[in-house]
Amino acid sequence: MFSPLEQFDAIPVLSWMSARHDFSLFNVLVPLLILIFFFYIVASFKYEFTIVPKPVQSVFESIIEFIFNLIKQQIGTDGYILFPFIFTLFNFILFSNLLSLIPFGIALTSHLIIILWLSLSLSLGIFIMGLRIHNLKFLKIFIPECPLILLPMLIGIEIFSYIIKSFSLAIRLSANIMAGHTLVHIISAFILQMAFIEFWWLILGFVFISAVLLLELGVAFLQAYVFTVLVCIYINDSMNPQH
Repeated sequence: MFSPLEQFDAIPVLSWMSARHDFSLFNVLVPLLILIFFFYIVASFKYEFTIVPKPVQSVFESIIEFIFNLIKQQIGTDGYILFPFIFTLFNFILFSNLLSLIPFGIALTSHLIIILWLSLSLSLGIFIMGLRIHNLKFLKIFIPECPLILLPMLIGIEIFSYIIKSFSLAIRLSANIMAGHTLVHIISAFILQMAFIEFWWLILGFVFISAVLLLELGVAFLQAYVFTVLVCIYINDSMNPQH
């Protein structure tokens, strides 16, 4: 690997070439298939719950309680109907981040095109939900209270700021995951170079890399939480517009 950013390349794993078409299976599809398989197993998993929870049941119940509290804080009790959607979104981002920490695993959430597609889809869906709840009155969010002479300019600013939220939601997640993995690659390469000079650098570097990977584990949870919180805030703004 000649560049720290080379680890984020989408590489064809299997290709079927023809005269006019190229059908290729890229490595970014592999974690997607793993995630789809995981959610299929969870959906079809019939676990016998007990009064005294077992470890798996405790983890499952903790995640459910966490998502319920998140929805209650950011949206309110009216948002409980969106629990399956928020629960799936949080776990998709979380396991995508955790999958990138596995050796030779690809950082799915570092690919801006994938996260941007997800972010734009969410923003469009939230906007349509606001129109469905409030009809055309929902468009008042783009009309601030201001002097009439400033109204055209401020309406454009409001529309631009509403659209830019979709891009900032995706770029924030992608940039943090990419920065963390790039840092791990640079530090690892530096330690390996120093290990050729002094062997004790390898031991010191192993401890340091372990600490950085532990930090990356925290970032994986934190970015999934931040992404989900922001989506909940946008949903609340759509259900309860301020203007």
